[in-house]
Amino acid sequence: MSETLGKINHSQFEDFLKHRCGKQRDEVRVGSEFGVDVSVVDLHGGKSIALTSDPLSLIPSLGLEESAWLSVHLMANDMATTGFAPMFGQFVLNLPAQLSKNDFEIYWNYIHQFCKDIGVSITGGHTGFIEGQNSTIAGGGTFITIAPKEDILVSKYAKPGDTILVTKTSALSSAAILAMSFPETVKNKVGKEFYYSATASFYETSSLKDALIAVQSKDSGVTAMHDVTEGGVLGAIYELVIASGNGAEIFNEKLPIGEVQSAVCNLFSLDPRYCIGAGSMIITCKKEKASEIISRLKANHIACT
Repeated sequence: MSETLGKINHSQFEDFLKHRCGKQRDEVRVGSEFGVDVSVVDLHGGKSIALTSDPLSLIPSLGLEESAWLSVHLMANDMATTGFAPMFGQFVLNLPAQLSKNDFEIYWNYIHQFCKDIGVSITGGHTGFIEGQNSTIAGGGTFITIAPKEDILVSKYAKPGDTILVTKTSALSSAAILAMSFPETVKNKVGKEFYYSATASFYETSSLKDALIAVQSKDSGVTAMHDVTEGGVLGAIYELVIASGNGAEIFNEKLPIGEVQSAVCNLFSLDPRYCIGAGSMIITCKKEKASEIISRLKANHIACT
């Protein structure tokens, strides 16, 4: 058993997994790398296929709709770092035996609808019910897209001298899920207004729109993107730095921390900079393009710092 929970760290990846990834094939341009959200395989005709995989969520205390949203959009956020939306999806569901037929149908209808909303065709997978399966991780999924080879971004493409931008706020998903999981505590300690603001922000945990708008212009100046998950905003920047082989200068006072997110995280003695922040996107860009990207995002009602 691992000494730590959650994703394995950089040294564990480098020491064991990195050199045990099956046969090396020339078509694999970007394989399994720490801090890189997607893999890229080159095809004929100047196209490449990008793939990303993530666990699927089924969290009864959060809700079936909310669990389905996380399952779809956490994978979509990873794919968004390429600058393209996902096109195809594979779902492997290992469901708890006690999940009722009605609840399964509700959950899957939401998976179907959320995929449809972002243009994903579900092309297959596996569905089964497992005795003794009590985890909130209900399997795994893979999203796939095909795009022009030269246009696909990955986090390792960040360059020295780039400006680092962050969309929305730190701890976006953490504050939302904490408020939804402990409603009375949050209402009583930080107030109903903050509670309702935090819970309402749950459906802002998609960063697909952030990414697509950032690269919207032909010469966007965006060099790389990385979505904010475990480890928060600072963890995401660290992973991007490792992936690209660069360093980073971070101005703590410039990190975006919303008033609501700060209050909810402080209530649970958490530092918002390190909290899971799905919905926020780290963007690196040419320095002279930063203002243009910020303006484009703000014109679409997406905060960017």
